[in-house]
Amino acid sequence: MSTNQLDDLVRSVRIAANQVCPPEETAQLVSAALRANLPTREILTPEQLAGDPDSYVQHVLHVEPDGLFSVVALVWRPGQATPIHDHLCWCVVGVVDGVESEVRYEVTERDGDVFLTQAEVTENLTGSVCGIAPPGDIHEVRNAGTDTAVSIHIYGADISRVGTSIRRRYQLPVLVG
Repeated sequence: MSTNQLDDLVRSVRIAANQVCPPEETAQLVSAALRANLPTREILTPEQLAGDPDSYVQHVLHVEPDGLFSVVALVWRPGQATPIHDHLCWCVVGVVDGVESEVRYEVTERDGDVFLTQAEVTENLTGSVCGIAPPGDIHEVRNAGTDTAVSIHIYGADISRVGTSIRRRYQLPVLVG
């Protein structure tokens, strides 16, 4: 693992995350920090880069001592995806290698029925950085490429303590069109 890349990223994120501002603004500040310090694949060991055939894999790389933020690497084999979910906190993602598709959703109610509608679909290529913050952060992410994808996720929470940044998974039907 390249500790210099991680150290540079953590220093930059620490400055951004320590600003006192609403979560959306924090996500923007941390996005700029990640964009300026997006690491390469070498931040992970060959064993970490191998991934898992059954599910994407999360590697916690750093947790700030006071729990302010965590830096996590996700390794995705082709076709692997998250469930549709939202987050406990702000989240910033940078694609280190590969292509990740993100579908954002909105909860809609019509005639007493509740369902999800697609609000936005983006294809995030290597070097892409984006941030989200609750509310309005319902989404699904998948490896849309034919090779393993690697992304860095920075969460405004202590992932080593809470285990995941996912607040809830959505089992609602998705209305198309």
